[in-house]
Order: sequence, then structure tokens, then C-alpha cells
Amino acid sequence: MKIDKHKVVTLHYKLQEKSAEGDLVEETFGSEPLVFLYGAGAMIPKFEQELSGMEKGDTFAFGIPSAEAYGDYNPEAIAPIPTEAFVVDGQLAEDLLQVGRVIPMRDNEGNQLLGTVMEVGDEQVQMNFNHPMAGVDLYFSGRIEEVREATKEEVEHGHVHGKGGVEH
Repeated sequence: MKIDKHKVVTLHYKLQEKSAEGDLVEETFGSEPLVFLYGAGAMIPKFEQELSGMEKGDTFAFGIPSAEAYGDYNPEAIAPIPTEAFVVDGQLAEDLLQVGRVIPMRDNEGNQLLGTVMEVGDEQVQMNFNHPMAGVDLYFSGRIEEVREATKEEVEHGHVHGKGGVEH
């Protein structure tokens, strides 16, 4: 069975920065594989495009430029946030304000953003709202472990159910 829309794909991969010689970011070999519903919008579109038509047992190796992955690094996505925004029940949430910590936040329109604490000052906290992999070219290599037809319920819900997916 070939990878196509509404197929459940199980694969192992290695993600490196820039090329096969680049720094290792993460890998699933030796642990649980990645399981996803192809075409549901959960994966980087270029990643899915590269896997299209592959079958169980096929191997892959390809690069994705940052602009087609998590976007280019945007210096304007760094913003000072008033320290009082981190006050919970009258107390400054100092446990949250650790450099490098990723904090879920909301913008003025209510959209959820993930911000990384860059610097903590007395009056403001410098936050970086770029994706941690923004500006980084990605290189994936791996193997397709399984391809199966998605159930009607999986297609309706937009995600995989059962092993490697959502249990509900």
C-alpha cells in the first residue's frame, strides 16, 4: 500500500540539522516510531510530500530548507513582556521564568503561542516566539515501517487512534 491521503503511516526517522553530517536533533530508532495520518495537516507539508507514494520497507533521505519547515528566524518575534504578565494569584511565577523554558501564552487575539524565556529582568521578560527550529534547514532519513488505510473515525477526527495515536 502506498502513502497517500487518509493513510496511517508508521515510520522511524533521524532528524539532523542541515545534512546527514549535521547535529542530531532527534531520532526514533530504538524507541517508539512516529505514527501519523497522512494529509491531516499535522506534519510539515514538505515532509509529507517527500514521503508520498512510498511503501512499507522503503527508506528515505531528504532535506527541507528552513523556509519550507518552521520558517526563517524572525528577529521581530522577540518581544519584551511586562513582568506583571507572569503574576499568578498575586505572586510572580518565578518557577516559569527560567531562561530556556518554553511557556504557552496567548496573543491579543487569543491565539496560543509558545514563547521561550530569553532573559528575565525586574520589569520585563524577553521572550522569543520563533519556533525553536526556525531558521534551521532540516535533514530527515529513515524507514517506512507500515502503511494502512485510516478508519472512517480517524479521518473524521484528523488523527490516528490506538497504538501510537490518540486513545479515546
